Amino acid sequence: MRTSFVRTALVAFAFTALLASAATAFAETLTYKATLDGKDEVPPNDSKATGSVEAKYESRSMKLTWVVTYTGLSGAATAAHFHGPANAGENAGPVITLSAPLTSPITGEATLTKQQVEDLDTGKWYLNVHTAAHPSGEIRGQLHTSK
Repeated sequence: MRTSFVRTALVAFAFTALLASAATAFAETLTYKATLDGKDEVPPNDSKATGSVEAKYESRSMKLTWVVTYTGLSGAATAAHFHGPANAGENAGPVITLSAPLTSPITGEATLTKQQVEDLDTGKWYLNVHTAAHPSGEIRGQLHTSK
């Protein structure tokens, strides 16, 4: 009787370990990129600044990490945000405010909600960098999955 119980417990433990390792195997890292410029702001502006975003999303932890680089802004960056949900050509409120220092490169991380992941994955997030000369945003880019 005791041997049967021990066997059952070992089988249950092995099955649980197998399920846990399978869940880890399904975790994935997705890369999102954007090119930043003034013509993609809404409304567009004539800024000569350019930049880029590379963000990585890890599905198991639901963590997004990013590196934002830029050059040629009209002045110091006063704010930078991920916004959504919005398609290209539309505006939306900030989803994530990037933390200082806002000098290039800007790095950071955040844990996303399921809805934020869905919006990001369907291309409805953008990032913009604000300056005193362009308080609503000097450069902007829509994030898309990088293959």
